[in-house]
Amino acid sequence: MPPPLAGPSPWAGPVHLPGAHTRSGNAMGRTRLGLLAGAGRAFAEHGVRRSTMQSIAAAAGVAKATLYNHFRTKDEVVAALVAVELDRLTALADGRTPADALAALSDELGAHPVLRRLADTEPGTLTGLLAMGADRWAELTGRLAGALGVDGDSAELAGRWLLGIVLQPGRSTTRHRQAARLAALLVPSGDGAQPAAGSQV
Repeated sequence: MPPPLAGPSPWAGPVHLPGAHTRSGNAMGRTRLGLLAGAGRAFAEHGVRRSTMQSIAAAAGVAKATLYNHFRTKDEVVAALVAVELDRLTALADGRTPADALAALSDELGAHPVLRRLADTEPGTLTGLLAMGADRWAELTGRLAGALGVDGDSAELAGRWLLGIVLQPGRSTTRHRQAARLAALLVPSGDGAQPAAGSQV
C-alpha cells in the first residue's frame, strides 16, 4: 500500500502551466493568473454573490480598469477561474496511480476555500456551478479518463464521486479509503478477477 498523501497544500490560486508563449503573451498570462488568484481570494472571503469587480481587483492588488481589460463581467471571471482550476486539477492527477490521483483530487476539492465558502454560504451558487450541461460534463469526464487512464464509464463514475466530495467532503482518511476502493473498481487487476459475491465495496 502506498504511503498516505500529505493532504492538500494551501490554495495559492491558479498556477501557470508550461506552454509556448511569446514574452508579451507570458506577461498577459501572468497578469490574468494574478487577477484570477485575486478572484479566488475574494470569493473565498466574501462568496461569489457578495464579491464585486472592485473587490476582485482589490484582492488582486490592481486597479479596477486592469481587471476590466481582461474580464468584462464577474460571470466571465467565474468561468475563467473554473477553467484554470480544471487545468490545475488535471495536471495534479497526471502521472499518479488512479488511487493516488483520486485521493489527491478529493483532498483538493474537499479543502478548496472557494468551494467550502460556497457550500457554507451560497449552496445555490455551488449547485449552479456543478449543474453542468452534457458538453461540459463530457469534457470533464474526458479529462478524468485521460488523467486516470480509464474508459469513459469509469471516468463518469469517478466524476460523480468527486462531485459528491464537493458537496460533502467528509474526512480525509475516509476519502482516501474510498479513493482506493474506487480505483480498484475502475482499474481491475490484470487477471480479470471480479470481486467475490457478497464482498463489500
